[in-house]
Amino acid sequence: MGTRVCHVFIIGCKGIPAKYGGYETFVDKLTEYHEDDDEIQYHVACKSDRSCEFTYHNAACFGVHVPNIGAAQAVSYDIMAFRRSLSYIKQHRIERPIVYMLTCRIGPFLRPLYRELHRLGGVLLVNPDGHEWLRAKWPEPVKKYWKLSEALTVRFADLLICDSINIERYIKTEYRKYSPNTRYISYGAEVYSRLGDDPSGKIVEWLERNRLKDHGYYLIVGRFVPENNYETMLREYLASSTKRPLVIVSNVDKNSRFWKELRQKTRFDQDPRVQFVGTIYDQELLTEVRAHAYAYIHGHEVGGTNPSLLEALGSTSLNLLLDVGFNHEVGLDAALYWTKKNGSLRTLINSVDTLPQAEIEQYSKRAKARISSGYSWDLIASSYKKLFADICGSAHSRSSEIDEDD
Repeated sequence: MGTRVCHVFIIGCKGIPAKYGGYETFVDKLTEYHEDDDEIQYHVACKSDRSCEFTYHNAACFGVHVPNIGAAQAVSYDIMAFRRSLSYIKQHRIERPIVYMLTCRIGPFLRPLYRELHRLGGVLLVNPDGHEWLRAKWPEPVKKYWKLSEALTVRFADLLICDSINIERYIKTEYRKYSPNTRYISYGAEVYSRLGDDPSGKIVEWLERNRLKDHGYYLIVGRFVPENNYETMLREYLASSTKRPLVIVSNVDKNSRFWKELRQKTRFDQDPRVQFVGTIYDQELLTEVRAHAYAYIHGHEVGGTNPSLLEALGSTSLNLLLDVGFNHEVGLDAALYWTKKNGSLRTLINSVDTLPQAEIEQYSKRAKARISSGYSWDLIASSYKKLFADICGSAHSRSSEIDEDD
């Protein structure tokens, strides 16, 4: 008797190959590490301007074309991808299929999709991401929709896979009335292994072009949004006495209200130490930009385990993290911490600016060990392999009988 193939349908990411984004990189890596595994068949929805099918890392990718209907486009994309997955499952009579939905966008529309999946013998897995409803970019009605959608998604999910211990704790506490079934499996990263005295031509050229010295700059990498605390980081850096420049790698829109308000509040444009260098899409170069920084400053406070943080710990020697639960559970004693209290980050920058090299190397070793022991892609891929095997090899699922009045 042949080996049972576990069919996993992934919806919610923009698609692979990954060009940007945490979910996209996650799916890219997961399919890469399972590329030669004949017991798992991935089916990945990809946002596209046309319907199409192609293979990548042995995953069966299918393009989903969604009309440009503004903010509702992402919701429509997830619904259409879910329906396409259900049609494929029915057409090919797949036994015990898994639909793995990334984020909680379609909670209000999930009941009929969930029930149909259960009728087909399938299981719904959800990665709830972070607190999307807290993001400052959303107007109040959208925030309310996100919170409702999160609640309904938790209600219908057979299993919620949380990439953060703090997110798992939040789900279990906030939605205890649903008795949510959760499991912690983190996001992954890789440890930078190139020798320090052997930089690539890419990083040498990048440093020269931006007039930077090797290990001579502070670095911020992240989306240019208020909840990543750019105002605090810039204000505190500008108040510090360091002569090392601050390099910001981000998708900055200089016509945006946020940019204009930030410039007005902090006057960062009047300090030549601050350099906005745009987005770096070349992942190899971005890794080296991290590895050749003096220190990385991380201000994210909304979300679960942040990919930028893991990548920094795997490459940057010194990591200065905003002291919130999501960041502390990852960094532990491999990083240094600051708060949004006035003077906190400024004091930390002044302190680490003259840190002895031996201490820097100790932080670097602890950071890389943290990634190797708890966040390697090998570990993450193995955890998912075991999870999928357990589900496909059992009748795992919650009851499909949902009270209509619930």
